[in-house]
Amino acid sequence: MPDDGGPRPFRTEITDGMRIEWDVPIEMDDGTVLRADVFRPVTGPAPVIMTYGPYAKGLPFSRGYPSAWEAMARDHPDTVAGTSNRYQNWEVVDPEKWVPHGYACVRVDSRGTGRSPGRVDPFSPRETRDFHDCIEWAGTRDWSN
Repeated sequence: MPDDGGPRPFRTEITDGMRIEWDVPIEMDDGTVLRADVFRPVTGPAPVIMTYGPYAKGLPFSRGYPSAWEAMARDHPDTVAGTSNRYQNWEVVDPEKWVPHGYACVRVDSRGTGRSPGRVDPFSPRETRDFHDCIEWAGTRDWSN
């Protein structure tokens, strides 16, 4: 069955030295459920680095934007050093570089993009409220400090 980009059931695994939670549901104040991937240390609470946006959290940067990836790798080789880059998306933090230093990385597909339903409306009050709600959600998790 082809992947239609819609939400998948939440799942979790421990791999590459991280606990990864895929497609975590985050309910917004209007009942819409956005989806996030959470990369965190296997044990203990961690400070959170959150990214929120339309650039498909499940699409590796190197595959989705090959010319931009090649330019970044050429001009900034430190970004590709010491990592498999399997979890690197667009121009956001690479969990393989941050989680080993005790951080949790949360990536949220904004409303209407990736695996989050709705209508995309960049830089709108709705998007700002959604990002606020995601930050508040992360602050209530037992793995967040």
